[in-house]
Amino acid sequence: MSCSESSATWNWDQLARLAHPRELRAIFRRGEYQGPTAGLAPGWVQANLVILPAEAAEEFEEFCRLNAQACPLLERTTAGDPHPRKSAPGADLRTDLPRYRVFRRGQLIEEPPDICHWWRGDLVGFLLGCSFTFERALIQQGLVPRHVALGCNVPMYRTQVACRPAGRFRGNLVVSMRPYRPEQVEQVKAITACYPRMHGAPIHVGDPTQLGIGDLSRPDFGDAVPVESGEVPVFWACGVTPQVVVEQAGCELVITHSPGCMFITDWPDQQFYEPPQEVSGS
Repeated sequence: MSCSESSATWNWDQLARLAHPRELRAIFRRGEYQGPTAGLAPGWVQANLVILPAEAAEEFEEFCRLNAQACPLLERTTAGDPHPRKSAPGADLRTDLPRYRVFRRGQLIEEPPDICHWWRGDLVGFLLGCSFTFERALIQQGLVPRHVALGCNVPMYRTQVACRPAGRFRGNLVVSMRPYRPEQVEQVKAITACYPRMHGAPIHVGDPTQLGIGDLSRPDFGDAVPVESGEVPVFWACGVTPQVVVEQAGCELVITHSPGCMFITDWPDQQFYEPPQEVSGS
């Protein structure tokens, strides 16, 4: 990786040659790669992860429903079961991501390569759609995201845009950013809109201060990427939003993916492709 450090024994270029999510998950499980997954496993769905106690699960699911563009729910596990039986049979949410984040009462306390020592019988896992999934479609049209071209993590920013609250879960939206030339934006919008459960179309194009972002060179999560002369920043709702929300929720324990270090499922991305529906004439 050129932008993010990793203590891995595999590098991103080596991983990019692997064909199936199971191969990548096995490497993550062994702790041999702890970097971002952008550009890996093209053609397969990547997902954000949130794990929290069962007593908070209904409230969090309602938060996802109310904020579906940022938190499109793909799968919810049963309490105490770390296996995502729909999206990746045989996988283990405790070990099969490159890196995790552990929050205690809203405070980030650890970013471990696995969470086996944190697991307990009341924990429920939520997998949420991720914009890394639609990047293959962009690349196929010659619209390579800047962070993929550079081999680093996507830049992500806190905004001043409030999410719709659900019980204890409330806070502001996080967005990811990819720069494009103005004449490319409509095509980018059309492509990503076909993946509504992977954050869909961008929520904003242009002036970042309208979202409350003061400096694109200093992302809150991920890596800074250059916005070249003649380009505009394009912003998507981001699945890191729950990590900002749990800072205020006061849950005794919440575990998430480390930003950009996603769970790679066995679902092909085409399973979530939804072409625009034609409007029939009267």
